[in-house]
Amino acid sequence: MNETPPGTSKAGSGELKLRVVSALVLSAGILAATAWGGWPFRLVWTLVAGLVAYEWLSIVSRRHAVAAGLGVVAAGIALGLLPVSPAALAGVAAIAAVTGAIATPHVEDRHALEACGIAYALAFALIAPALRAVPDVGIVLIFWSFAVVWFTDIAAYFTGRRLGGPKLMPRFSPKKTWSGAIGGAVTGTACGYAVWALSPAAKGLIGPLAVIAASLFASIASQAGDLFESAIKRRFGAKDSSHLIPGHGGFLDRLDGYWAVLVFAGLALFATQLDI
Repeated sequence: MNETPPGTSKAGSGELKLRVVSALVLSAGILAATAWGGWPFRLVWTLVAGLVAYEWLSIVSRRHAVAAGLGVVAAGIALGLLPVSPAALAGVAAIAAVTGAIATPHVEDRHALEACGIAYALAFALIAPALRAVPDVGIVLIFWSFAVVWFTDIAAYFTGRRLGGPKLMPRFSPKKTWSGAIGGAVTGTACGYAVWALSPAAKGLIGPLAVIAASLFASIASQAGDLFESAIKRRFGAKDSSHLIPGHGGFLDRLDGYWAVLVFAGLALFATQLDI
């Protein structure tokens, strides 16, 4: 009589705990790699890129997924060894990723969809290390990107649940609301500004109005990246990109918003830091 049926608050509480534990473990690992920098940081994001490629192909074609993942890892390592400016690699990767993302909704050919996914995934392997390599402020840029994306996501979730209201884009993501989107944007912008305010080196690089504008744009981009991935999953009838992360689905599910911020940052880096 006291047994809690499936789907009740007890089951929901257990799922939330699993999500929190998984998030803490992944966050600790990526923060440690960020603090270390160098090749450990590059290898982490190259492996992430390989997993994202694997998940993308598992969704859109269900073929060659393992080969694509391994190929992206190999390409990420090889490209990182080239005597080319990290900013140049980041810019090319960002342009390729955006092109692939724009093409994806209009493409039907399986091979073209696979190519779009590979371009999407390589952004992680090439842009994140390029940001970390920026002299003096590389680690701040990474922490800024984490702060914007993570707190946008958290605030959007809790604000949306608390306030409810009109749906943002029910065709692609039926649970997201305008209240959540606005709450996420405000919080993500504030947290991005806080990272900048705590870094003397960053304060010497960019002014307060510019960092507020960049943080707001990145927060909005993060939410757009989330909706983009939701649209892909809905198109191909997938609920999660994989089950690699307990309670969270796959890496593509967790990093769709971060991908959009990386692309934005990669384009900005290409435009302003070609000499690094």
